[in-house]
Amino acid sequence: MIPYPNWLDAGDNAWQLVAATLVGLMSIPGIAILYGGLVQRKWVVNTMFMAFTGFSLVLVGWVLWEFKMGFGEPLNSDWPGILGAFVGRPGTIVGSASEQAQAYIPLVNGNDLMPSFRFPQSTLAYFHFAFAAITPLLFMGSVVGRMNIRAWLLFVPLWSTLVYTVNAFLLWGGGWWAAKGALDYSGGYVIHLAAGTSGFVAAAVIGPRLARDRAHGVPNNLPMVAVGAGILWLGWNGFNGGDMYFGGHNAAAAVLNTNLCTAVALLTWVVWDMFAGPQRKPTFLGSVNGMIVGLVAITPAAGFVTGIGAIYIGIIASSLVWLAWNYLSKVPPFNKVDDALGVVYTHGIAGLAGGMLVGIFADPAMAVYLNKDGSTAWSTSGWLYGNLDQLWKQAGAAGTVIVYDAVMTFLILRAIGLFVKLRAPDEVLEGGDLAVHDEEAYPAETAVTGLAPEPVAAAAVAQKAPEKEPAGDTDSG
Repeated sequence: MIPYPNWLDAGDNAWQLVAATLVGLMSIPGIAILYGGLVQRKWVVNTMFMAFTGFSLVLVGWVLWEFKMGFGEPLNSDWPGILGAFVGRPGTIVGSASEQAQAYIPLVNGNDLMPSFRFPQSTLAYFHFAFAAITPLLFMGSVVGRMNIRAWLLFVPLWSTLVYTVNAFLLWGGGWWAAKGALDYSGGYVIHLAAGTSGFVAAAVIGPRLARDRAHGVPNNLPMVAVGAGILWLGWNGFNGGDMYFGGHNAAAAVLNTNLCTAVALLTWVVWDMFAGPQRKPTFLGSVNGMIVGLVAITPAAGFVTGIGAIYIGIIASSLVWLAWNYLSKVPPFNKVDDALGVVYTHGIAGLAGGMLVGIFADPAMAVYLNKDGSTAWSTSGWLYGNLDQLWKQAGAAGTVIVYDAVMTFLILRAIGLFVKLRAPDEVLEGGDLAVHDEEAYPAETAVTGLAPEPVAAAAVAQKAPEKEPAGDTDSG
């Protein structure tokens, strides 16, 4: 007997499963504790709850119908133009035949655009589930502190079905923009531009937090933020290192480029804060913003650029987002919308910047796939290497994602709003976690023990030395 079929490579399969797990850890606990540390203490439980339920909702829909919509056969290839390669036909992958068969993306493998996968369909499905799951969790940061939890539980599966699968099919599943040659190595558009766009629209439709909460939105736990940010940074090795689908040379380059760009972007943001920021001081939260911008901006480019390109992307993207964060946020429509954690900047604008910059810095010397003799079988090039057309392809794909995601997010929320209030009532927002979940992240000692506090004043009096009795009142017996 043999442990696995001859088409399966144990190394590729093991790396893909590890990479998927790293991406999953970015969601839970990564996003849960990163966002949980950033929000006010009265919203920590609600934020973590939204992360865990969102993750679970996507997984159920993903295996029952969504995976095939993102990576299957076109819904109807006879439809004209982009509609013929817009989204896949829904279908389940639950079953022995689907889960153990060799992984296959019809419009990609069938056209010899890449080597055959060397792992099963269940590995590919779980890997891409982790990407699908983190996307609504990212834009959760735009609406924390006021979204009705019932609306969230309806919104996530609808958005994942009607929006995320379309993004994935268009750029990864061999859809219209993939066929045109638009590049998105690991989700700068499919995930981050989508999260920034949908989060901003959702924040506008749902409405703002309480005015008092907006005015005093101080993070409740910076060490918690540090742990979440660290999980996000290192988890990104699975994000960009896994999206090559093979544990080879290009995956290794993508991991190195990811970390290099992130470090440069973090330091760039710190320099901007020190010399041009409101307080002229470096801040930890600023460094985390720079880190996230670097991770996001390198995502569409990780395996297509060299280390020099990664450095340029880190500097340019971090500078653009820093300027947007500090200046664009003060003008309409950005100053009119309560994007609680600034997702439109650190994910939306950063994803857009990274997607456009790959159209400039993509280096044809970076071999993505090889011929048997070791020569380059497939690579790509950007504007700096004579391919200005790539920049227009990147712009077209970005425009499609922005417009489609914004319109669909608006329509989905309006439809849900016919049945469920999108924004929790003000009296619930006043109470936060206790009002929504009857739980709190940092309960008072009395809530834990159920005992009344010791009367400190009385205890102090009891411990005082007795005063001398007045003369003449002493007992002479």
